[in-house]
Amino acid sequence: MPVEDFRPVDASPAGGLAILLLDGGYERAHYAFVLAAGALAVDRPVVLFAAGQGVHALARDWNGLREAGRDAGVQASGVAGFDTLRAAVRELDGVLLACESGLRIAGLPADALLSGVRVAGIPTFLDAARGRQIISL
Repeated sequence: MPVEDFRPVDASPAGGLAILLLDGGYERAHYAFVLAAGALAVDRPVVLFAAGQGVHALARDWNGLREAGRDAGVQASGVAGFDTLRAAVRELDGVLLACESGLRIAGLPADALLSGVRVAGIPTFLDAARGRQIISL
């Protein structure tokens, strides 16, 4: 699967957020999207890069996340569920990148990803993260 050519993510990333999702567990993936949606809601541009098993968070069917079934309990407690958060991040123009190596590790084909997710490598993420606050989950 070819890595997409890098296109600048944001010409003015100052104040922006770069989220590195390394883990394939539901809780960390959910919180990555909580952070992304919150930052976008206050006009901070966001790049979310999912690597390793974390790429499941960017798949159309995210049930590959460990403990994905916890989402029902999260929603029952009145907290936004995973689908709601992902939709918000996409609607607010968050940039979603899936690591090419992570897709291979997870055995996930690129066509299983949400539309608009770009397949990229670490150099692309690091370039996109330049000047942004980086949070790793």
